[in-house]
Amino acid sequence: MANTAILFPGQGSQYVGMGKDWYEGDPEARELFDGANEILGIDLRKICFDGPEEELRQTRNTQPAIFIHGVLVAKLTHHLDASAAAGHSLGEYTALVAAGAMGFEDGLRLVRLRGELMQEAGETRKGTMAAIVGLPVADLEDVCREASASGIVRPANFNSPGQIVVSGEVGGVRRAMELAKQRGAKLAKELVVSGAFHSPLMESARHGLKDALEKATIRDAAIPVYANVTAEPVREGSAIRDLLFRQLTSPVRWEQTIENMVRDGMDTFCEMGPGKVLQGLVKRTKDGVRVLGIDKHADLNELARQ
Repeated sequence: MANTAILFPGQGSQYVGMGKDWYEGDPEARELFDGANEILGIDLRKICFDGPEEELRQTRNTQPAIFIHGVLVAKLTHHLDASAAAGHSLGEYTALVAAGAMGFEDGLRLVRLRGELMQEAGETRKGTMAAIVGLPVADLEDVCREASASGIVRPANFNSPGQIVVSGEVGGVRRAMELAKQRGAKLAKELVVSGAFHSPLMESARHGLKDALEKATIRDAAIPVYANVTAEPVREGSAIRDLLFRQLTSPVRWEQTIENMVRDGMDTFCEMGPGKVLQGLVKRTKDGVRVLGIDKHADLNELARQ
């Protein structure tokens, strides 16, 4: 498929049973899941297939689970001859493996460590996140500045036009929700999360990840990967390493990423991995582009018919 961008979801897209149909239907999927169990020394396969949901929702498990699902879909679809890739937060690691910048084992170890560090940071410095819908970016940035008097709060995910997630200390985030409503936001909803992701409260996780990133083998990518931090394409291994380090405390510029991919000629977007979150965000960001998704094994047959 010419001018196709492959997209990989982040935390929140997981569900019990994810990947099971691939495991049962394809030897390569079995190899990936079984290999992941050996590398991590945990039965991640069982957590993905059977739950319980509370166990799967633990950040240290969620991140490798979504990563494996995305990697196996990309591998078994031969990347659909993609011209570019991107991933939302955790999904950036999956995108980098799909783009050949990182090996599966390095990527898996990094996302497991990343999940553990983020979970620890969330327990050490209690924080929260909230979705704000229907407020212009400039207004929301004003809201965050004003609400900071009640605690740290920053924009964390610029997801699609009018949908922004803020992150930080509980007092700051809740004050931002009040102020956003006063300014005319259609919705200000606190999210069920285990920490204030993509905010300064993740600083300890960022520094914990630094050594592992430096030791990991990160090559130049075969296709451009659009980085969360800048929303611009990157291919150089040294630049990728630095952007992954910065990513944990920087906002995810997803809306701008999609805009920039279209600017650079992408006209088809295929989400690979669990759920349909990114498909929805693309549709809300850009009209006139083709949007696909591959989550279940059966989606391959559906794709072949399109």
